[in-house]
Amino acid sequence: MNQLDDLLTAQELAEYLGVPVATLYAWRYRGDGPASFRVGRHLRYRAHDVETWIRSRVAAQDPR
Repeated sequence: MNQLDDLLTAQELAEYLGVPVATLYAWRYRGDGPASFRVGRHLRYRAHDVETWIRSRVAAQDPR
């Protein structure tokens, strides 16, 4: 079995990115943010998906 990716809560990710939790929910609603999923009523983010999303945002803004 593969080792599971680290999971982040919305609060943990909001603190990491320096944005309000409400921003994460707005991004999720619009489909703009990192991939997320629900575990019951709780929203979770895989660390790998967050890293991939950040890299894609940086690459999109790279003027090279």
